Amino acid sequence: MAESRPPNARPQADQRNEGEGNRTAARRYNAETTEHAKQDSKVRQAAEKAKQAMQSPERKDLTEAEKQGLNKARH
Repeated sequence: MAESRPPNARPQADQRNEGEGNRTAARRYNAETTEHAKQDSKVRQAAEKAKQAMQSPERKDLTEAEKQGLNKARH
């Protein structure tokens, strides 16, 4: 049986509701993205993987997905 919290119980510190936009998650994302970009080998690996995908039969699907994404972004 799952545990339930009393209605007035406060959530744990790492699970608090930050309202519109989660600043804690945004800071964590920004820090991890920056760290990833600083690691040249990871960036090169990701670029090589993307290059291989674009030289494979998967290219058609990737190009179509990109078009759909761009169309939705412009509405």
